Amino acid sequence: MADAPAKTFLFLQGPHGPYFAMLAQELRARGHHALRININGGDKADWPDDATDYRGTFRNWPLFFDDFIVNHGVTDLILYGDCRPYHTSAHGMARLRDVRVHVFEEGYIRPDFLTLQDEGVNGNSRLPLDPQWYMEQAAGLPEQPDDLPQVPSTFKARARNTMRNGLASALMRAYFPFYRTHRPHSFLMESAAWAWKLVRKHRDQRRAHEEWNRIGDRPFFALPLQLNSDYQIRIHSPFGNMRAALRFVIKSFARHAPAHVLLVVKRHPLDPGLVGWEHLTRRLATQYGVGDRVIYLSDWDIAEVVNKSLGVVTVNSTVGTLALNGGKSVVVLGHAVYKVPGMVHSAGLDSFWSAPAPADMTLYSAFRRVLIDTCLIRGGLLSDEGLDMLVHNAADRLLKPDRDKVVRAIAPTGPVLTACDDAA
Repeated sequence: MADAPAKTFLFLQGPHGPYFAMLAQELRARGHHALRININGGDKADWPDDATDYRGTFRNWPLFFDDFIVNHGVTDLILYGDCRPYHTSAHGMARLRDVRVHVFEEGYIRPDFLTLQDEGVNGNSRLPLDPQWYMEQAAGLPEQPDDLPQVPSTFKARARNTMRNGLASALMRAYFPFYRTHRPHSFLMESAAWAWKLVRKHRDQRRAHEEWNRIGDRPFFALPLQLNSDYQIRIHSPFGNMRAALRFVIKSFARHAPAHVLLVVKRHPLDPGLVGWEHLTRRLATQYGVGDRVIYLSDWDIAEVVNKSLGVVTVNSTVGTLALNGGKSVVVLGHAVYKVPGMVHSAGLDSFWSAPAPADMTLYSAFRRVLIDTCLIRGGLLSDEGLDMLVHNAADRLLKPDRDKVVRAIAPTGPVLTACDDAA
């Protein structure tokens, strides 16, 4: 059998750090071509090889991108996230040219997985929400062992990658004069917030310990906060920001939760501290008359919080799958690939407090097997070992013939999630 023709992969923005550059090297080693367009200084810092720098306006980006993929014979586009403005535009142009689009994102199932999916992720995913479809597709797929070794991960690696990328973007602002970040705050503002957060680290840990002890044996539901900058909140939820979601949840809790039950609000570990979540949580709890029943944790192991809870309220965080993995009841307020009837509570938030529907673990097992088989790769971005796993597994998946063929054929006929192409 003749070898398949070489592909030409075009990389746009990736996760902070060396991952996309390492993956490109692996694809070249397997006989394919890998190109890159940088749109800011952070991109240049993360990509040491030759690349094309786009220094023009966003208005001219679609035409520039179209010329590039045609002139270079691009067959495959690789993105990290599909809702950044540049990525949304590139995604649409690639579709017009029949260029296959591969989107990476944080893993749907955590920890130790990264999502790699055709066409789109999260709210743009083509995966259906039909429970019977997952049961049928999982037939014949192997059970996934529960005792796989954990992929190493360090906060130091994340901080190093983020600071390096952000500093390079700031220093090269004049070289990319028209670039504007998709994030709501500047790198300098976030850096100052992180510095203040580190100063308060021991205080926050001490207060979180006091609050955790205050819970004792009392039953509680958990609300893990998500980042305001996350497109999961900005695009794939009805709220637009996490403040509105927090108010919605506390208001429902105050009106419908049994009087003996608590609500534990947990800050996101990567929140830089630009929003006073503790103050806002306590103010809202007092406003709705449940000031003594809402607990705020600035710093605690989310796995322990989830495991001790009666259930988890989430907009669409991957903490939802962490909870499902432990058999916990989950209610989802936004769009999420795991918002499958029977797997999560479907009767609305108000009823969740008093009668949380148990997760169908047979269905969740099928869902998990299908995701791992079609759109998850094992590894991690925050260690050399994890990066090596991701590079090898992603290259295998990208070069696999007819990848996601079943999903691509079936999903358009079933219920699908709402796209965000016009929202960014």
